[in-house]
Amino acid sequence: MKKRLLAMVLSLSMCVCALSGCAGKNEEKTPDGTAKAAAETTAEKKEETPAAETKAESEESAQSAKEYNIVVMPKAVGLTYFEAARAGVEKADKEIDGVNAVFTGPTVADAAEQVKMIQDLISQGVDAICVSANDADSLTPVLKQAKEAGIKILDWDSPADPSVVDLSVKEIDYKTYAEANWDALVESMGEEGEYAILTSTLTAGTCNEWIKFGSDYAAEKYPGLKLVTDPVCTNESVQEAYTKTLDLITTYPDLKGIIGFSSPAPIGAGQAISEKGLQDSIALVGSAMPNDARTYLHDGSIDTVLLWDPARLGYITVYLAKEILDGKTLKDGDMEVPGFGTVTIQGNHVIMGAPSIFTDENVDDFNF
Repeated sequence: MKKRLLAMVLSLSMCVCALSGCAGKNEEKTPDGTAKAAAETTAEKKEETPAAETKAESEESAQSAKEYNIVVMPKAVGLTYFEAARAGVEKADKEIDGVNAVFTGPTVADAAEQVKMIQDLISQGVDAICVSANDADSLTPVLKQAKEAGIKILDWDSPADPSVVDLSVKEIDYKTYAEANWDALVESMGEEGEYAILTSTLTAGTCNEWIKFGSDYAAEKYPGLKLVTDPVCTNESVQEAYTKTLDLITTYPDLKGIIGFSSPAPIGAGQAISEKGLQDSIALVGSAMPNDARTYLHDGSIDTVLLWDPARLGYITVYLAKEILDGKTLKDGDMEVPGFGTVTIQGNHVIMGAPSIFTDENVDDFNF
């Protein structure tokens, strides 16, 4: 089953990522992909067990033995952040019984490419699609098709249309994360002055939520901050973040701060600030991988990075997809994910927890 799905996924024209070559689960498969019962019930046992109980036990055994095909789709493969998430998905594939987890997505952050790939996955009959949406509205029709085909839909990292999602896996509470970024910016640049925001794309749901909550928070708590222009799109590109930061520096000579949302944005901005020698003039905070930001944190081009562990996010997404496929009800409150700690359930939302904060002083303690 696993080899067949991998072969099919590898045939996708836009997928260039290296799929997980993990050992298969130790189960004997029938042609339709379900595992045979471990032992046969004797005729004597059947006589002692009520028919309804025997049927229920049989259905439960078949369900637990099934191997689910779970596809986790990032905005784009190849980006450091999403490749870290891939590691978590591949770990889940190896460790969680009953799942065949595949990490695949477009080579560029493009909603149209995600739509094409999801259409192919529908035709393959996968059990669950977990998507980080480049553009929620653009994905809604194809995700509705998937849902009508009996496929479970989860979003992770960046939300899809809530009406088609069975479960939304959030790395963090949007409001909490937004406020933490503005607090970090003010700590570095002070409560007054001009600042700018770098974002992913205008349709990036998670970034838009951070910007909305953060802007409201700043208006109330830090009225001395002045946003010089609308959020600047960097399209998940370090190079684009670099060039647009140079443009901001030229256009707004009194610029005192930048918040960079999407993991490549602070890296490109940090490169520009370092090149211009403006470490002491422009404060820079935002979401980035500690390994990517390390050099710029040490030379002062980036002041603070706030993030979570993407590998943990990938693993938890697969784990929760299996819970949903098994028909389990997720109750509000804290839930323990074996080996990965506690997450919080709020309706059909799952929140990983508070962000980790990385600075020059502690970044060398981390490796992701």
